[in-house]
Amino acid sequence: MIFHLARPALFALDPERAHRLTIAGLKAMPLATRSRPGKLAVNVAGLEFPNPVGMAAGFDKDAEVPDQLLGLGFGFTEVGSITPRPQSGNPKPRLFRLVEDRAVINRMGFNNGGGEAARQRLEARARRGGIVGINIGANKDSEDRVADYVEMTRMMAPLASYLAVNISSPNTPGLRALQDESALTGLLEAVFDARGNEGPPVFLKVAPDLEPADIDAISRIALDKKLGALIVSNTTITRPGLASRQRDEAGGLSGKPLRDLAQQRLEDFRSATGGGIPLVGVGGIATAEDAWARIRAGASLVQLYSAMVYEGPGLPRAITRGLERLMKRDGFSSIAEAVGTA
Repeated sequence: MIFHLARPALFALDPERAHRLTIAGLKAMPLATRSRPGKLAVNVAGLEFPNPVGMAAGFDKDAEVPDQLLGLGFGFTEVGSITPRPQSGNPKPRLFRLVEDRAVINRMGFNNGGGEAARQRLEARARRGGIVGINIGANKDSEDRVADYVEMTRMMAPLASYLAVNISSPNTPGLRALQDESALTGLLEAVFDARGNEGPPVFLKVAPDLEPADIDAISRIALDKKLGALIVSNTTITRPGLASRQRDEAGGLSGKPLRDLAQQRLEDFRSATGGGIPLVGVGGIATAEDAWARIRAGASLVQLYSAMVYEGPGLPRAITRGLERLMKRDGFSSIAEAVGTA
């Protein structure tokens, strides 16, 4: 209720400034009791998630508030994307609310304070536990992007519950080319070598704007390399039926208009992998019903971000309460039992 009273004031601000104020507000909060494993607990890649609802990468780029986010009721959070060297990202303005569409367009460009600053923060909170994934990327001006991922893997593997290799942002020129079969194989081999045998599971984040042949190739590689999970998906460069005047801004679209495309892409990857690898459903999830549809379609975990802009910090607990109700309604005793049953 407090958020909905405050939302007009937040929406009067530039979106990026409002985001920084939100981070500052979370920093000022006392740490709340985080979710404990219960009816919604699910095991993915050897990790015990207390519930399947996570905060997607992009919100907490510099690993400033992972514990505060866990205290909001998320079962896990993913920080980043983090690059080896600090970078300012693309010129402002670069973040746009599409209120009529309940959507967001961003062309942030991996703006972050760099790997070392994030590593220090993550090291300082490491004993607090909780599942904190670390999303790693490459610097825009890097001459060897694979080397950037290797550097970030070595730096972050000791601190990560899982590593998320992000090759799907549309805002770093050429990055999505790493989704090509030969490039992806070489990248993942380098990441696994850098991680070592005892490191955390490796997740791969893919774009929704993929052709069937791309989906098949990525699925083969994911199964061959025994990835911990595929995160499906990132933002889209398409513009499906938008009403907002800012609909033609360049960048990646997220929020409600992405929901159906992201759902379809999840179903495609479920089919291509034959259920042989866990999937994380992301894109347009704003309600318990959205999350449940993604789980029934094959997702073991779900993530959200843009919906928080419109619904506020009570959303993760609202979704988890709704998931318990839907699971009971449909006669399932666990999330794992419901995955892929649609």
